[in-house]
Amino acid sequence: MNNSSSSKKHSPDQPETSGPTFKSQRTKMDTEKKILNKKLKDVEISCPIVYGSMAFWLGKKASEYQSHKWTVYVRGAMNEDLGVVVKRVVFQLHSSFNSPTRVLESPPFEVSEAGWGEFEIAITLYFHSDVCDKPLNLYHHLKLYPEDESGSMSTKKPVVMETYDEIVFPEPSEGFLARVQNHPAVTLPRLPIGFTLPPPVPVEDASRRKRGDTKDHPLSQWFMNFSEADELLQLAAARQQVQAHIAKLKRQISVIDGPHQQLKSISDQ
Repeated sequence: MNNSSSSKKHSPDQPETSGPTFKSQRTKMDTEKKILNKKLKDVEISCPIVYGSMAFWLGKKASEYQSHKWTVYVRGAMNEDLGVVVKRVVFQLHSSFNSPTRVLESPPFEVSEAGWGEFEIAITLYFHSDVCDKPLNLYHHLKLYPEDESGSMSTKKPVVMETYDEIVFPEPSEGFLARVQNHPAVTLPRLPIGFTLPPPVPVEDASRRKRGDTKDHPLSQWFMNFSEADELLQLAAARQQVQAHIAKLKRQISVIDGPHQQLKSISDQ
């Protein structure tokens, strides 16, 4: 499975995405570190991300061991700059690669390579000190071949596999909230009634934020659209809360009805 590095050069023709695969989830981070800054109770900050890979077949003339070029990445769900939350990303490739541990200290967080085999890639996200002291471990299966194995491969149709994840930071520090509250990479899905947002921290370098997003990325035309995924997750969470509340009310009713039914049976005797 030995591979060598490849450039980010792609076919000038616009291919259609082949066999896109995705899933959605919601990861709630556990922040135990005692941050000097004040923590905000009953407040959550979420950061929607997408991690995945895109693989291009190099054609029949390609080397047997260099049949595909691919890129594995972590990006904002709508291609926002994740650097405001994520400090570092580490990609752990297969041991057959030269320097299989790849460390990215700034966005875009991605690794491009060439090879022939599929394998699992471990992805570790490290956050800024005011965000969370614990890293987040993700796992992605690098997919080179389309789901329909009977179909012919094409150099114009990349194989895309992506996962949507909403990273939730409960009880954030006041400094973290002030720093990111107006940033497009984060959302504030839950604020208590009467809560007053702290004054926002001005952006020091607007050009840096622009360089960190992936809106003009060479692969962006084939990125999957997750604009509705966050809303669907929130609806699912709300549905679960309603169902739990209904179950609780039913238990309370059964407790109340229990003695009543006993008294009724005694009076009927």
